[in-house]
This record gives sequence, structure tokens and C-alpha cells, in this order.
Amino acid sequence: MNADPVALDRLRVACSNCNLRELCLPLGMSRGEIEQLDNLVATRRKVPRGETLFRGGDEFTSLYAVRLGFLKSVVISADGREQVTGFHMAGELVGMDGIGTGRHACSTIALEDSEVCAIPYTRIEEVSAKVPALRGHFHRVMSREIVREHGVMLLLGSMSAEERLAAFLLNLSQRFEARGYSRSEFVLRMTRAEIGSFVGLKLETVSRLLSRFAAEGLLEVNQKNVHIVDPVGLRRIVSERDDCAQDRGD
Repeated sequence: MNADPVALDRLRVACSNCNLRELCLPLGMSRGEIEQLDNLVATRRKVPRGETLFRGGDEFTSLYAVRLGFLKSVVISADGREQVTGFHMAGELVGMDGIGTGRHACSTIALEDSEVCAIPYTRIEEVSAKVPALRGHFHRVMSREIVREHGVMLLLGSMSAEERLAAFLLNLSQRFEARGYSRSEFVLRMTRAEIGSFVGLKLETVSRLLSRFAAEGLLEVNQKNVHIVDPVGLRRIVSERDDCAQDRGD
């Protein structure tokens, strides 16, 4: 059965303005498949700044598509210290840490007033079985998350302090650009301490490096507002490590 053009147009318009486009693929689907996608999202949930979307140890029931706002994921150590494991912005999926064990491994907290769409995982499995395009796209989203986590491991394990911070800023820049925002000017929703926790640096080191990057003409920093003046220079900081490794024959 061919898709209803009117229904497709309505859904395309809706998806073009919705951050669930990371998950939904209406193009080429039948009317019945579109209706199943339309019913995939159970609820929208507002998460005020500082409040928790879910906590480590909570039962895993849903994935969450960030519709508005900015969140962080953290793991709390036995002595109460907080380790930031990720930052999440509009258009990204949160909660995949619970798929394997049935319980969330980390806590996710709003860094500003945010809104998410709750997608029950059982519904994802049901619809994915009937809509191959959705299943394939969902696997690609999961693959990107795995690649991102691998990138964080490299960031923490083998880069210098300068490389870590430069790579973090470039990654943010690329993610903002992918969502239609400026890649050169953006607001850091997280604190310097949270950045340091994520990239494995002390607060003082993050502040010192930001000031140094600014003095070298790579950035302009005004509190949380960042303007990347010389993206090529930032990329050079990261790429110089690879060049050195090649020279050594690594």
C-alpha cells in the first residue's frame, strides 16, 4: 500500500520541527507504518533545571529524546563524588545505559529547563519488528553512542590536557552545527568543574587552558559564552598528536 501523500507531508512537517528526527524515518513508509510511529512516543516530560530525569539503579523502562534543553549524565562514587559521563542536547537519545541490565547505570540531570519525549522501550521493540527502516536507524543511533563513548575513552586515556579541552570544544561545535546552530558561537551550559570532570581535568586546569586559548587568539570567552575564533588552530592542537604518533611509527 502506498503512503498517503497528505499524511506524509503532515508527518514530515512535524518531524522537521521535532528532535525525534534522530529516531523517526517517515520517508518511504506506508500509512500504517506512519501511524505506528505516530504512537511511539508515550509522553512529553518537563525536567526543570537541577532535577533528575532518572537515577542510577532505577528500573529501565524508556529511552528519552531530548526535545529542548541540555542535560548531563553522572555516576556517583561510593564516597559521594560525581563523575560526569556525558552531556546531552536537543535531538539526542538518553537512557541507553539501561538496555543491557534493565537498570540505569548513571543518573541524568537537567542543566537547564528541559523537555524530553519518553519512548517506552517495549514499544520501540514492537514497532522496530514491523518497521525495518526504524530498526536500522535505531541500530545506527546505538552505534553512534558506542563510537562516542569510545571517543571519550581515548580522550581520557591518551590525550594531553590541551588536546582534551580542544577536542571537547570542537565536539560541541560540531554537535551545535548539526542541529542548525552556530558552530563558532555558543553558550556552555555546564560549569568549568563539570567540563573538568568529563575530560579528566581539574577545575583550575580547565580555567587556565581557556584563558590560554583566548590569549593565543583561538577563542573569545565571556563567562559561559564561547566564540571559536580559530577552529583550524584548535584542530591543529588535536591533530599534532596524531602527526607525532605517525612520525614515531606508532
